[in-house]
Amino acid sequence: MQISQAVDDFLTSVRIEKNQSEKTARNYSHYLGRAIDFFGEKKEVGSITFPEIQKFFLHLANFTSRGKPLSVKTRGYHAIALRALLKYLARHDIDCIAAEKVDVPKSEKRIVEFLNPEELKRLFEVVGDKSLRDLRDAAILETLYSTGLRVSELCSLNRNQVDLKRKEFAVTGKGRKTRIVFLTPIAADKIEKYLNRRTDHLSAVFVSHSPRSKQADEIVGSKDMNRLTPWSVAHLVRGYTLKAGIVKKVTPHTLRHSFATTLLDNGADLRSVQEMLGHASITTTQIYTHVTNKKLREIHEKFHR
Repeated sequence: MQISQAVDDFLTSVRIEKNQSEKTARNYSHYLGRAIDFFGEKKEVGSITFPEIQKFFLHLANFTSRGKPLSVKTRGYHAIALRALLKYLARHDIDCIAAEKVDVPKSEKRIVEFLNPEELKRLFEVVGDKSLRDLRDAAILETLYSTGLRVSELCSLNRNQVDLKRKEFAVTGKGRKTRIVFLTPIAADKIEKYLNRRTDHLSAVFVSHSPRSKQADEIVGSKDMNRLTPWSVAHLVRGYTLKAGIVKKVTPHTLRHSFATTLLDNGADLRSVQEMLGHASITTTQIYTHVTNKKLREIHEKFHR
C-alpha cells in the first residue's frame, strides 16, 4: 500500500471509527503530510526502513517553518502521528515497520505558569460591574478559574448546559470525553447576573458585545456568529492582566493552571484533579506537583536549618 493511501485510510478511521475530533484529524493530516512529502506519495509503507525513518527525523531537525526551526515538541508530534499510523496499519495486517521503533523525542520539562492568590485577587478586582460587557468579563474570569475549563470549552458553552442551582455542568473536551465541572458560588453568581441582564434568546453563554455601545449592551452578530472566540477571550484576559499590573504572560490556560495548583495546594488528590481537568493520563496532571507539594515544603522548612 502506498503511503498516501495509507494516510487517507488512517484519517478516515480517525474521523469515523475512532470518532476523534476534526482538529485531531487535521493535526494528523498536517504532520503525516510532511512524511508523505519526504518519502514520496507512491512510497510503499512496507518498504520504509528504520534508517529512512531516522533520516526523516533528521530532516525535521533541520526543517524551518516561517523562518524558525521546528521545536523538539513539534518534532515529537510528528513522531506521535507516525506511530499512530503504523499502529493502525499493523491492526489491519498491513506490512510495515513496528510503531515501537519510532521514538518520540524528549522535550524539555514543561514550566507551569500560574497566578498566586494575591495576583488572582488583583485580576478579579480590576473588572468593572456597570456594563453588560463588564458582567460578562467578570463571569468569564471567574468561570475559567472556578472550573479549569479550556478556552475552547468555555466558548462552546450553551445556556441550557449550565445548571446554576446545582453549580455544575457537563462539558465535552479533548478526545470527545465528557466530564462534570463545578462552579464556585462566586462564579455561579457572576454568570447569573450576566445572563439576567441579557435580553436576547441566544444559546451561547458568552457572546460579543459592541465596544461602541455606551453601555456595551449591544449584541454583535446574529445567530451563532455572536459567540465569543478563543482569541477574543485570550485578548480580554491579557487586557485585564495588564490593567492589574501583573507582569506574567497570562492566558486563559494560565487560569486553568491556577485552578489545578489551588486544588493541589489545598490538599486535593492528583487523581481527582486529573478527572476535573479532563486529562486522559495522570502523567499530564503530574506537571503541577513540582510547584504544589506543600507537605514536602513544610518538611523542608521544619527539618532543614
